[in-house]
Amino acid sequence: MDCVEIVVIKNGRRELAKLFCDSKKLTINFVMADGYSKIYSGTDFYKCFGHVREGHPDVVFLCKGAKINVHPSSMSSQMSLGVKAYELTMGKYALRSDVVNIFDYEEENLTNDPNVQRDFYMRWVESDISDE
Repeated sequence: MDCVEIVVIKNGRRELAKLFCDSKKLTINFVMADGYSKIYSGTDFYKCFGHVREGHPDVVFLCKGAKINVHPSSMSSQMSLGVKAYELTMGKYALRSDVVNIFDYEEENLTNDPNVQRDFYMRWVESDISDE
């Protein structure tokens, strides 16, 4: 089981939270600094983390996995169990250089709603892609 520390904002204060990721059960045990703990499951860690965020609308998760335009491909989900995803740009192909770790630090364009990310992804898929 791997442990990842991420920065969160709760009640206007930054603190560290821990995510205990179990790759055999595909679960994340979300543990706050005050000792609060809850386990979430999914088909990969991206989906597990989506459930963590949905369950805590009062917490801002400062990481790439909470960014509106971050979404895994089927292959990245299978190969990394959803830890690696693409940071997508509307109208641009996703490149290897766009691959990010969903637990890496981020402050911009965050959401706790996986549906917002899915909607962005669907708009990206349907957008006119250029080679630029």
